[in-house]
Amino acid sequence: MAQHRRRRTTALTLGVPLVLAAAGGLAHGFLPGSQPEASAATTAAATTAAAAPSWATATADGFASVNALGQNGTYGGRDGQLVTVKTLADLEKYATAAEPYVIVVAATITMDPVGKEIKVQSNKTIIGSGTSGQIVGGGFFLGAGVHNVIIRNLTIRDAYQGVWNDKEHDFDAIQMDGAHHVWIDHNDLRHMADGLIDVRKDSTFVTVSWNKLSQDNKAFGIGWTENVVTDITIHHNWVRETEQRNPSTDNAAHAHLYNNFLEDVAGTDIDSSYGNYSRGATRMVLENSWFQGFKNPVIKDSTASVVQKGNTFVGTSGRNESGGTAFDPKTYYAYTLDKTADVPALLTSGAGPRGSLGTTTTATTRAAATTLTVAKDGSGQYSTVQAAVNAVPAGNSSRVAISVKPGTYRELVKVPSNKPHVTIQGTGSSRGDTVIVYNNASGTPKPDGSGTYGTGGSATVAVEADDFQARNLTISNDFDEAAHQDIASQAVALRTAADKVFLDGVIVSGDQDTLLVDTAAKEKLGRVYMKNSYVVGNVDFIFGRATAVIDKSVITLKKRWNGTSAGYVTAPSTAANRKGILIANSTVNGDVSAASFYLGRPWHAGGDATLDPQTTVRNTSLSAAIRSTPWTDMSGFSWKDDRFAEYKNTGAGSGAASSDRPQLTDAQATGQEVADWLGDWTPSAA
Repeated sequence: MAQHRRRRTTALTLGVPLVLAAAGGLAHGFLPGSQPEASAATTAAATTAAAAPSWATATADGFASVNALGQNGTYGGRDGQLVTVKTLADLEKYATAAEPYVIVVAATITMDPVGKEIKVQSNKTIIGSGTSGQIVGGGFFLGAGVHNVIIRNLTIRDAYQGVWNDKEHDFDAIQMDGAHHVWIDHNDLRHMADGLIDVRKDSTFVTVSWNKLSQDNKAFGIGWTENVVTDITIHHNWVRETEQRNPSTDNAAHAHLYNNFLEDVAGTDIDSSYGNYSRGATRMVLENSWFQGFKNPVIKDSTASVVQKGNTFVGTSGRNESGGTAFDPKTYYAYTLDKTADVPALLTSGAGPRGSLGTTTTATTRAAATTLTVAKDGSGQYSTVQAAVNAVPAGNSSRVAISVKPGTYRELVKVPSNKPHVTIQGTGSSRGDTVIVYNNASGTPKPDGSGTYGTGGSATVAVEADDFQARNLTISNDFDEAAHQDIASQAVALRTAADKVFLDGVIVSGDQDTLLVDTAAKEKLGRVYMKNSYVVGNVDFIFGRATAVIDKSVITLKKRWNGTSAGYVTAPSTAANRKGILIANSTVNGDVSAASFYLGRPWHAGGDATLDPQTTVRNTSLSAAIRSTPWTDMSGFSWKDDRFAEYKNTGAGSGAASSDRPQLTDAQATGQEVADWLGDWTPSAA
């Protein structure tokens, strides 16, 4: 089918420019730069298989569990040694060995050269340690006759070479040519130069389960021979922002697809051509899957079969086909279907790498979130966001999603500490469609005459509850500083004072003190993870004492109320022995004068000399607006006494290492990655 890509030509609302291409690949989730391998001192250490945990002895379900071709199911390297690897050399050594191994990947490993695919041999389990196992710039190849291989819990990413429909580079995450009995489970596969998974040349008895496949032109191809021999099970996968082959299944004898979530998000730079495609002589059974926004969600050749059962289609268009005869999967293996309505929540929370893994399917089945709807026109349960928050029961133990229809909600919203697990999500086609806005400033008098709001109290949205999420909306403070020069002008759009706050695909907009990332108390941990988002402001507009990550986002610099260009991106007030603010894989730009903005300054709140403010900016594109000496003092405290550094930034505003511009070494950078900031927390959409 023909290639189609969205190219957005209009700017986002609230003055946020369209800079996806400049954002280091925000549109496709590209993480610029590579991360160094561990030193030789951290090479593999082996233990015996007898001590292996349960995930090391897990066995596959689906067609990979079938006794055939001399192989009774798929159990990988359970009969061999368990080894831990942190270098490319060790990973390749054990993956290509003749003996069985359980290989635990415990670091980010960068392929050299880019596009390298390690030739995995039979009887191997390759598994990420928690969420730290990442393969960058290449993947794995399973050749003819290779069998009994498990690939689990890994992130495999970023072999992309700059050409969207790449015909020159066959750089896949996982490719198999004539392999059998393969289980691909709980991986995050994205942004490769060709396909994410290729099951080719009569590979068979394959199960692909609980993976996240995203940000790629071609997700998943199966077949490409005239023989009709491939048997494959594809279940509980989240296929998101991919254009074609979702999957494309060519001449498969038995293709069983169930409980998958195919999502094409409106307003992004990637547009689906088609969803599940049954080609040639394929016989496909497609059950209890959810299709969101896809064009041509299910298509088939005149010679192929598709039998559909219990699928849901929301916002789809074009071809949705079925017909022909298929097969009964239960004649080959047992399985249990989840309810179709539960699939989006199950997969947004459960697909991809996990902190720990159980046996066959892992403990990822969660009840679908309770949903409360908000609409200004009265078509929802509530007309204000705060009314929906008020309806959340105190001490709630499970997720409550507040679904907010497009519109401008001029109100103050507070999520109190006794209401955890809340998600506020806009339902529009873009972040700018749903706006929560107010205009309090630090010096604004309170209506009851009890004084002014103060900086923290000025927030449009205040989050004091743990495990909070915001998605697909704008949070703004539109205080008119020019009209109110008589009062303190700090005006917060969003204040967080909680742990495990996930901001995904949002705009946070203001002038001075836009985003306050705080903690409930000085001694308490408060982690914030923001991705695929925009932060707009001019003075200290990302500030506070939380452990905060701004990842794959755009930081937009804004002129002051009087038209001048001068400001500071960050003002951390980090406690000693804590992580501060990390800006990674992002873009800093805006319509301001050259060399007018600092990256940060140390905020010793209340003159507290025990604080140790920290900002690290790494792998980020800096515009010419950034000063050549990007850090400065604040309130008598020298930035040189605190923790400010850069690593492998690019753009006109970047610069070489000097006493005024400290740069991390490669060794130091390995301890200042996103995972180091987040610790035991792996943010996932819910």
